[in-house]
Amino acid sequence: MMAVSPSLDGRWTGRLTIPDGSVLDVAYNFKTVGDTLLTGTAESPEGTVTIDSGKISGNTFSFQVTVDGNDYPHKGIFYHDSCGIDIDFGNGTIVHTTLTRDTANSTLHN
Repeated sequence: MMAVSPSLDGRWTGRLTIPDGSVLDVAYNFKTVGDTLLTGTAESPEGTVTIDSGKISGNTFSFQVTVDGNDYPHKGIFYHDSCGIDIDFGNGTIVHTTLTRDTANSTLHN
């Protein structure tokens, strides 16, 4: 019997506490292309932005989003049903959040 490797593809949701103390509901819609490319979108109350420069290596991934002209690099680790992500807000401020797979509202259909 062959084991099926879990995929990062799909919708992931969580709450993000940004440096000013505000808490935002966020969603990431990830799409992998081959074994090394990550694309998709990120959503917050501020709107939807495109994931840029996305890369995957094993269970780690990285990308950036641009909001109001500011780039926010993300680095994450994928754990089958959750992702831990560190977001660089600049000036040495890194914020960690955990996302879980949103199976009820997945953007992918089998």
